Amino acid sequence: MSGTAEIGFGMVGYGFMGRAHAVALGRLAELGQAPVVRVGLAGRDRAGREAAAARLGFDRTYADWRALLADPSLTLLDNVGPNDVHAEPAIAAAAAGINLLCEKPLGRDPAESLEMARSAARAGVVHMCGFNYRFLPAIRLARELLEAGELGEVRHFRAAYLQDWALDPTLVSWRFQRARAGSGALGDLGSHLVDLGRYLLGAEVSAVSGRLSTFLARRGEIEVDVDDAFAATIEFEGGALGTLEASRLCPGRANSLRFEVVGERGSLAFDLERLSELELYLPGAEPALTGPRRVLTPATGQPFAELWWPNGHLIGWEHSFIHQMIHLLQAVRGGGAIRPHGADFEDGYRAAVICGAIAASAAAGARLEPVYEAI
Repeated sequence: MSGTAEIGFGMVGYGFMGRAHAVALGRLAELGQAPVVRVGLAGRDRAGREAAAARLGFDRTYADWRALLADPSLTLLDNVGPNDVHAEPAIAAAAAGINLLCEKPLGRDPAESLEMARSAARAGVVHMCGFNYRFLPAIRLARELLEAGELGEVRHFRAAYLQDWALDPTLVSWRFQRARAGSGALGDLGSHLVDLGRYLLGAEVSAVSGRLSTFLARRGEIEVDVDDAFAATIEFEGGALGTLEASRLCPGRANSLRFEVVGERGSLAFDLERLSELELYLPGAEPALTGPRRVLTPATGQPFAELWWPNGHLIGWEHSFIHQMIHLLQAVRGGGAIRPHGADFEDGYRAAVICGAIAASAAAGARLEPVYEAI
């Protein structure tokens, strides 16, 4: 349901991602965007949700997300809760005609993600899966260069997402339990890599071969039944080859996301630790160069440049969420579509299928071809 004049915004969950999304809401007015009405916040822990509501700007809190959905002023539900509370609230909200933003991974597995995608499509609501890195200017520029054929036929996509937050063996989190998370580094970090590959190349993954590892089998009193790390080779329709790697146990890598795309005529590379830069090698354009040149973003004429500062005045990680929120709200108000630059629930489902195929490949020790069902 789009075209809503005043958007009543509700949130399920309130942790790290809740703060990132609330920061985006707080910047709307200064950027010339119509603000939203913050209807309420739902969470299981009373003290936690009330403290978060005060911090994030919500006047009302709910112990049960069903009570939030029953508020007649709610027109957009933002689900930033743990993975095991993604599906049920989203499906119920769609049935009630409420537009949706859900953090990635969309569901805990392909079947859950498919049900969510079909529910949203059937209801005709606006729906977005939170793959925020699509909204960094350097990544959008990379997509535009590839779409224009500047690199020629794409041959390689290499990507790695490395973090170190899980190194402490005494750390306990829902993220280490399959029943709540669905998977470990594969769904948490690998889904980003899969989505970026699909978005940048504009091609589906046709085959995978994967390996998963769990290095810390116990954490405190819980048994870890998800992966700490994974590696995979993937094949795209059209012939490009790819490699994906992710780990949450890499000392010194707080949030390191890197990828490289290689074509027949050139290459480009991105590093999240230098997120305003794109490394670009197009020898035909500048024959004197023997290596890639650094392109700073956003610059005049590039995506999102009009929102911010003069050329050379760089932006940060949180801006991906601001751009994502603006894109979503424009779609809800009838001013555009989520695709192709935003990820909708079908994109979330397809990422889940690919991650599921990687896990199945690891279990079988065999190359597998993902099977996508119609939404």
